[in-house]
Order: sequence, then C-alpha cells, then structure tokens
Amino acid sequence: MGLVETQHKMPSTLDTVPYVRLQPSHGWVAIRLKELWQYRELLYFLTWRDIKVRYKQTVLGVLWALIQPFMTMVVFSLFFGRLAQVPSDGLPYPIFNYAALIPWTLFSQGLSTSANSLVNSANLLKKIYFPRLVIPISGILSGLVDFALSFTILFGLMLLYGIAPTANVIWLLPLTLLALITSLAVGLWLSALNVQFRDVRYILPFITQLWMFITPIAYPSSLIENPTLRLIYSLNPMTGVVEGFRWALLGTDTAPNSMILVSATAALLLLISGLFYFRRMERTFADVV
Repeated sequence: MGLVETQHKMPSTLDTVPYVRLQPSHGWVAIRLKELWQYRELLYFLTWRDIKVRYKQTVLGVLWALIQPFMTMVVFSLFFGRLAQVPSDGLPYPIFNYAALIPWTLFSQGLSTSANSLVNSANLLKKIYFPRLVIPISGILSGLVDFALSFTILFGLMLLYGIAPTANVIWLLPLTLLALITSLAVGLWLSALNVQFRDVRYILPFITQLWMFITPIAYPSSLIENPTLRLIYSLNPMTGVVEGFRWALLGTDTAPNSMILVSATAALLLLISGLFYFRRMERTFADVV
C-alpha cells in the first residue's frame, strides 16, 4: 500500500518541476531568437574562450592583431600605390588602404572562424543541447578585440598625415554592425554546409581572396563610373562598409547613399536566408559532424 501511495504522490510532485521536452525539428522551423537571449551567458563564455585560444602559446600575443593588417597595408602600398599608381581619392595610399583593411579584417576573420566553428566544436555539439547559433556568433564576436586594437595604427597614420577625425565617426557603429551582419550571414551558410561537405574548408580561402579583390580595398569604387555597374557592385555588402569607413574616418566623398542602402539590403537578405537554412539543417549537426 505504501508503494502505491508513493507512486500516486510522485506525479503531483513532478508536475511542479519545470521541464523542456526536446524533439527533432522537421522542415523549415522558426529561428527562435529569444532562445539566444536565454543562453547569453554561454555566448559570453564561448566568445571569451575563442579570444583566449586565438593567442594561447603565441610569442607575440595580441600583436598579431596589428601585424597582419599592417603588413598587408605595406604590401598593397608598394605594389598598388607606388608601382601601379592606383588612385586613392586624394589621400595618401597607406592610410586610404588601411582604413579599408580594418573592417575587412573583421569580416574575413569572422567568416573564417564561423565557417569552421561547428566542425571545431563537434564534441560540444554531441554532449548537450543549446542553440547552435551560439557557436558561429561567438566566433564572430571574438574578432571585435582585434578590430579595436587595429585602430591604434590607424590613429598613428592619421597623426602622421595630419588628418583629423570628423563628426562622421558616429557612423562607425552602424557600419561595424553591417560588417558583422555580413560575416554572420555568409558564415551561417558556410558553417552549415561545412558539416555536410568538408570541401568548404578548402574553398573558403579562395572565396575570401576573391571577395577581397571585388571589394574596393586596394582601389576606390569611384573607378566604376557606370551607374548600372555601380548598382551591381553595391550588391557586395562589404562595398558599402569599406567606402563608409573611409568617409567616416578620412572624410572622403563616399558618404552613405544608395550604394550603402543596396549593400545593407543585400546583407539582410543573406542573413535571413542564412538563419533559416542554418535552423533547417541544425537537427543533423550532431549526427553528421
């Protein structure tokens, strides 16, 4: 009798305990951004983990955040600025180029990290449940530390060439957000595809290199004068970001206009499609990775 009474009492006790029932999704599913907020602490810790791992057991540590864009600027200044005499909107070529490399490095590093994030976190995916979106997002956010450090060289170049910042710097925040959105949008597509097809890790360097040369980093977008071609060129979201950074920091004649509106629209469409594709494929990650 006692055993029966206990069995009758247990359900009433368990009813008061909150629980979550996990079921595999089918077809196209909701993005559930609210769930990301519930796991915000996990997002913070994974971001901090990526930052620490990036420079763990390195001799120069965070100096690599400065060396990479600086050396790229030196090489571009030598070959494009001095030898090829590429125009630079009336600015000294080194600072013209470096102002574009700052957002580009944030984008390219975030793209590389997010594209490989699910495969690199395979053990974590198989152990516990959490919103899988946390993994690529944390990889992208970890690049903000390098992004902030890279401004030290830019400020040095601005002092060297006597260029003072203007009130347009307030646009840096939305422009940085656009770079992050673009990186996340493409990263979601590539990270989900990378779980299924490991060829992505080999294609990624080629994609990044090609994308760099179709973005106005080594040259100004003013070289493209045809309105139709400029519209097509603006479909690259990083076009608006790069030209916006030059305008906000250096005062070039590339103020946010129809170009950046087209770039922002393209980035948002990429992000929305990437989110839905990522969520659709999410149910297979733990089994395939």
